[in-house]
Amino acid sequence: MTHILLIFLDGIGLGDDDPATNPFAAAHTPTLDALAGGRRWLRTTPRLDTGRALFIPTDPRLAVPGRPQSATGQAAILTGRNVPREIGEHYGPRPNPAVRAILDQDNLFKRLVAMGHDAAAVDAYPPRFFEAINRGKRLPSSMQHAVLSAGLRLFDENDVYAGAGLSVDWTGEGWREELGYADTPLYERAEAGALLARLAQQRRFTLFSHWITDVVGHRGPFERGVALLELFDGVMAGLLDAWDDARGLVIVTSDHGNMEDLSTRHHTENDVPTVVIGAARHRFADGLHDLTGITPGILRVLDSA
Repeated sequence: MTHILLIFLDGIGLGDDDPATNPFAAAHTPTLDALAGGRRWLRTTPRLDTGRALFIPTDPRLAVPGRPQSATGQAAILTGRNVPREIGEHYGPRPNPAVRAILDQDNLFKRLVAMGHDAAAVDAYPPRFFEAINRGKRLPSSMQHAVLSAGLRLFDENDVYAGAGLSVDWTGEGWREELGYADTPLYERAEAGALLARLAQQRRFTLFSHWITDVVGHRGPFERGVALLELFDGVMAGLLDAWDDARGLVIVTSDHGNMEDLSTRHHTENDVPTVVIGAARHRFADGLHDLTGITPGILRVLDSA
């Protein structure tokens, strides 16, 4: 059985080799660098194959003027459609009625459910998140809306306690320090990565959606961006140690640039990185050059498995 894990990092692009403004140019990230042939994830890093991973600079602009935004970028990832062009603009952060209508018509989760494949988003949320949605005080993101429109559920605190889901920061420290939980699980970086690998190996398709990178891109500080990348590097090290490349595919991608240029608090128009790990990486990446290629690639791999 082929297992696909899509790790979505909100708001990371390929920026300048400037350690004063770009956390990717300053952080110590040996695992991420190895996935790009020993290079940092920068504007100058070309499309390449390391023998285990493909590194693909990916266009989030989709021939639509303006800075790419979260709602339309995420919808493009999960539908394979040029959503900004269809609605006439880049839009975000939360999906408007036009974007929600496109997601309700068709998205990756709906297709997988119709095909009989197990699929889930394993990033878990606390009760106050669901309360805000139920009161109409918060709209789900495009990623979350796609899950819900397929009749699937978003994971909650029970999944965190059971080890069936992970907090958005991977290690669970945020649930302790920011949400006030005293007894939710805590993981070392490599442990969190290994758990994510195990969760992905339980089903055909798993999404993990991480939004803190975009928050740091808008608010800083720079040091937090560096620390966040080094945390993710450790998570990826644990995940890759536990991953079977012959039976699974890991995809890392983003919806728009942001955190790679902390000289501004706005999104960028930079390419975003797509990193594809596993034996089926070339089948997935055939023709991939922009965000609309992610869902077709996933379906192509599953169809041929």
